[in-house]
Amino acid sequence: MELPVNIFWLVILALLVVIIASAVRMLIEYERGVVFRLGRFSSVKGPGLRFIIPGIDRMVKISLRTVAMDVPQQDVITRDNVSIQVNAVIYFRVIGPDKALIEVENYLYATSQLAQTSLRSVLGQSDLDDLLAHRDKLNVHLQEILDRQTDPWGVKISNVEIKHVDLPVEMQRAMAKQAVAERERRSKVIHAEGEFQASQKLADAAKIISSETGALQLRFMQTLTDIAADKNSTIIFPMPIDLLTPFIEKITRENKESKSDSQA
Repeated sequence: MELPVNIFWLVILALLVVIIASAVRMLIEYERGVVFRLGRFSSVKGPGLRFIIPGIDRMVKISLRTVAMDVPQQDVITRDNVSIQVNAVIYFRVIGPDKALIEVENYLYATSQLAQTSLRSVLGQSDLDDLLAHRDKLNVHLQEILDRQTDPWGVKISNVEIKHVDLPVEMQRAMAKQAVAERERRSKVIHAEGEFQASQKLADAAKIISSETGALQLRFMQTLTDIAADKNSTIIFPMPIDLLTPFIEKITRENKESKSDSQA
């Protein structure tokens, strides 16, 4: 039984539509299409409208955008035998779409596992103080190790950041005590330095005052003035002979002059 002419052309048109639809691929700006022809790598297609041979070519899309991946919390024993828990985040992107498909089965999973093992290995070779004080250096070191190992996969590690370091409760208490002791030490050192500087200034002032008799008398009179300002108490203060010496000398000189005048 023969098909009507209209139905025949409709079937042909439907087949053409299916073939064209399977041959056309659209790639967004951040995507690349890796084409395999009969199972062999053929080419990497850029963004835009791309055509493949249906049944012969197979295209796999790969995103080139930067991926932020959390590294799960890892149990780490530092070089000074402190057990801590550390998590991190890594930033990477694909720069070789063909390598990301051919050289590794699942580059996302492989990168995550590699980051976990590298994190435990690098931090296990560091002391706790270095981990807390020089986190930036460890981040750079981790980034260099991961980037070197993922380069054959066509993956570029752009940054690694250690997010959180969870210390045991006993270690937190010990570090708190250490911080308090360090602040007390600094306080005592600063106080001792202030006392030393004050004693030097007092010694210099004493030398200047002792070399000038008038300065010592002025200082004495200033002290009396400060004491006299308090009217609620009675203070007995000895009068230094140095203050009376000029008056005694004047009276003695006047007595000598009067005796010499009377003898004349």
